[in-house]
Amino acid sequence: MAVKIYSAPYYTTTVPDIPGEACRLLSRLARDDVNLLAFTALPIGTGETQLVIYPLNTTWLADVARRTGLVLNGPHHAFLVQGDDELGALVKIHHRLCDADINVVTSTGLADGKGGYRYLLHVHPQDFARASDVLGATHIPSRWDNFELRIPRHFEASM
Repeated sequence: MAVKIYSAPYYTTTVPDIPGEACRLLSRLARDDVNLLAFTALPIGTGETQLVIYPLNTTWLADVARRTGLVLNGPHHAFLVQGDDELGALVKIHHRLCDADINVVTSTGLADGKGGYRYLLHVHPQDFARASDVLGATHIPSRWDNFELRIPRHFEASM
């Protein structure tokens, strides 16, 4: 598979840093058919956690937020990279940005154990459009793209 780079909007919300807060949000999103490309939780201070939500469909997430009073900050923009897991795969991506004098602010990646990887990276908001051009990023994956996330809109979460 060739490397595919997508522009992926994301939203943040802050919750109390107590057991079950992320679980409650994830359960609500699953109940309302909001599929996620990624999700992270980061402590941001005494007693608070920032949840970062990368929805496959921003409209469904916005609908949940309106109906439930969920306060979202965003949209912000990141890049979702998908490709073959090979030595130096991330170096090529970082070289493109480095050569364009664009700094990667944060990033997280995982190999899938089947020869592929997924990688989230963030640049400064003022660099996003230029980084998108440099990387040749396309829009967020939709059901018509050849994106390897095969989750139907309706599913049951098992515990």
